[in-house]
Amino acid sequence: MDHDDPNSAGNHRKNLVHAVEASLKRLGSDRSDLLWVHAWDDFTPYEETLRALDDLVRAGKVLYVGVSDTPAWVVSASQVHAELRGWSSYCALQIEYSLLQRTPERDLIPMADHYGLSVLAWAPLGAGVLTGKYTRGDGDGESLRKAANEQRGRTSERALTIAKTVDSIADELNVTSAQVATRWVQSQGYGMIPIVGARKVEQIADTLGAPDVVLDDEHQQRLDEGSQITLGFPHDFLASDGVLDLVRTETRGRIVPRP
Repeated sequence: MDHDDPNSAGNHRKNLVHAVEASLKRLGSDRSDLLWVHAWDDFTPYEETLRALDDLVRAGKVLYVGVSDTPAWVVSASQVHAELRGWSSYCALQIEYSLLQRTPERDLIPMADHYGLSVLAWAPLGAGVLTGKYTRGDGDGESLRKAANEQRGRTSERALTIAKTVDSIADELNVTSAQVATRWVQSQGYGMIPIVGARKVEQIADTLGAPDVVLDDEHQQRLDEGSQITLGFPHDFLASDGVLDLVRTETRGRIVPRP
């Protein structure tokens, strides 16, 4: 809040305590139900952040804590450290996740599943690209936003191909593209919650219809295949036949995968 004070930013104890107390004062409340550590501060040890959060929970000023936009190893180490110390741990993870951004499937989402974290997906519509604004019309009045999306790779040829697949399925189901894209995020599992943002009331009303959309297996397959990413090392390496044969030898065919 104070751009002249370096201590008024970051996830260190002083700023956390001050920020929470100032927020509660502005809200006219004695507690916050859920406090997000909004992004990783690599200047502050995660242990300090955790201890400050635990103090706020024990003081009754915060009920639960979540973490956003943070590497998987930091969140994982934080969960283990909190368990070791008996401190409050994170209950939810906030990440960018959509048909255009599936890289969290490499490590962040498996980690969230392991620790039982709810996942809140921001930009489930790919900053509007998956609403059809660039694939159904001429995108009038969106030149600045399109330029920003181009910088993020959201209007690449691949991204627009994915958006057209969303449009096609939406037309088949007689629903909107935004509803299909949002429903796909929801369908990725229990605890997967899309964060809906909008500039107009009708956009919110439209997206709220997403839970009523039924995506059958064929729709899911088309969306999944069109947006699929390579998991990269070590995931692809560990899944290769040569490594599986080496690790599991002749018992490979008799081992039932863990659910």
